[in-house]
Amino acid sequence: MSVTQATGSGWGAGKECTDKVFAQGAVPGAEDGASSIRDGNMKYITTVEGKQFLVEIIDEKHISVDGKVYEVDFGAVSGQPVYSLIVDGKSHEAYAAQGEDSWQVLLRGRLYPVTVEDERETRLRSAAGGGVVETGEFHLRAPMPGLIVTIPVEEGQPVKKGQVLLILESMKMQNELKSPRDGILGRVRVKAGETVEQKQTLLSIQ
Repeated sequence: MSVTQATGSGWGAGKECTDKVFAQGAVPGAEDGASSIRDGNMKYITTVEGKQFLVEIIDEKHISVDGKVYEVDFGAVSGQPVYSLIVDGKSHEAYAAQGEDSWQVLLRGRLYPVTVEDERETRLRSAAGGGVVETGEFHLRAPMPGLIVTIPVEEGQPVKKGQVLLILESMKMQNELKSPRDGILGRVRVKAGETVEQKQTLLSIQ
């Protein structure tokens, strides 16, 4: 798969962002990129754990992230939602699944929520005062099928943004699913030892 077929194939800058860099690159996407790129380089705002990166698709094999250019290659593995990502000659694998409002990217045993927007859309939304909704009930859904290992929280308990809500074992790795915001833990719909399907509702936050 070429770079132009991977919408928002983003990258972070600096060694401290290495995993987030790969998480962005594992997001598959638009099939019409080749035609779009002829009208000028495509630009996207990719957000990983609250940090934004400006991603520009230069050509079939190169992207720029916050001004730094990377040589990349990207492709699906065996028809599964597992993707091979080669960055400057180094190979990596990641699991990527599309959720309701973001991509869920599993890399090195850690799960990253990744959102991708066209640069123009982001600027228009910001100008209109748009932003992340921090109120109302949030439903945490399984990003991939797996086994619930443990649930270190209880119903009615206050939780903080980034706090581990449960651990899901998938692809022989244990993955921490964290709270996207502060709130009160609502109904927990699963229990330790239970097998869950992709997109199954696990719990809610109020």
